[in-house]
Amino acid sequence: MTRHSITARSSGRLRIAAGFLLLAFACPAAAAEDTSYKLGVMDKIRVRVAEWQPADGSVRNWDVIGGEYTVGPQGAVSLPFVGDLDTAGKTTSEVAAEIGKRLQSEFALRNLPSASVEVAEFRPIFVAGDVHTPGEYPFKPNLTVLKAVSLAGGLRRSDAGQRFARDFINARGDAAVYDSERSRLLARRARLLAEVSGAGELNVPKELESVGNAKELIESEAALMKSRRERYEAQLKALADLRSLLETEVESLGRKAATQKQRLELVTQDRDRVSRLTEQGLATSARRLSVEEDAADVESTLLDIDTATLRAKQDITKANQDEINLRNDWVAQRAKELQDTEAELDKLGLQISTSRELMSEALAQSAEALKFDPNGKAATIKYVVVRDEGQGPKEVSVDEHVQLRPGDVVKVSSELLMQ
Repeated sequence: MTRHSITARSSGRLRIAAGFLLLAFACPAAAAEDTSYKLGVMDKIRVRVAEWQPADGSVRNWDVIGGEYTVGPQGAVSLPFVGDLDTAGKTTSEVAAEIGKRLQSEFALRNLPSASVEVAEFRPIFVAGDVHTPGEYPFKPNLTVLKAVSLAGGLRRSDAGQRFARDFINARGDAAVYDSERSRLLARRARLLAEVSGAGELNVPKELESVGNAKELIESEAALMKSRRERYEAQLKALADLRSLLETEVESLGRKAATQKQRLELVTQDRDRVSRLTEQGLATSARRLSVEEDAADVESTLLDIDTATLRAKQDITKANQDEINLRNDWVAQRAKELQDTEAELDKLGLQISTSRELMSEALAQSAEALKFDPNGKAATIKYVVVRDEGQGPKEVSVDEHVQLRPGDVVKVSSELLMQ
């Protein structure tokens, strides 16, 4: 054999080997998947097997084994001469190596046949929930949640979608008004509780911690509480000052009465002496009449003092009663306002609940109503992927840009953001 023929034959063998390698790595995607993607039930694989014949430098194709196979419910495929082959949870490279080993063992081959396994069709994904057409859809590489929802016809809508959207807008507007009023009532209740307990400061209640204008509401109520407290204390001080003045007047009248009583004793003694002298003819009747008039004046003055004292004491009693009434009215008024506020909060709670139920109903009928909530403050679309990674299915909340895997179940739901 000449060197030329040997060289030509070697070149032919190299070309055949190169072709064989191209056969083994015919699908770049499959080669990339060997290190990551695990086969599962309903995946469809494409198998090709070739054997190098060193005797004549040729490649033998095992066409009887080649073809497309679907991974069955038990996670296996059945190949001629190979039998059942577990494929679930294995990469295409692992399956290809196992096919080669089994063929070599089955036919006692000297050389290991080269098998090429690639994914012909991925197992489908499933879309459920608030989409127009829930169901099963074929998987394609780089499939995202948003693309899957698009395959399912987008968000659910109905023939009366505009009506449901209008209902959603109305209910959302009512809920916004009720939420605002509820925040004001919560601030008012916090102020009333502080006034009843006599607290000097007003803190933000827990129910308002997530409200944007909570600080302004509390500051407004705190200013009102301060104004009312100052007015209340000013009224109490005025009554206290009046009582103090009246008590001073009573003391002054008491001292004046004591002085008049002393004078009355002197006048009485003088009257008695003048009366005896008059009877003895030693004093004139005019003198006796003058003394009688002085005694009458003193007694009249004492009577006026007693009357004024009694009137002052009555005024003190009235001031005390006014203070008691003021304090009682203060507590009763706060209690009444607090009771009314609690009743209004309960009423608003029912109205808010009704509005949210109307919003939920509108979303349940047509998830497209969400497009009328541009800020996403009232409702949102929630995406959940159910994925089985060998330890049972697990639910994971995702966004619309997450890439899916074959076999994933995408659950789409419209939800209200509760406050």
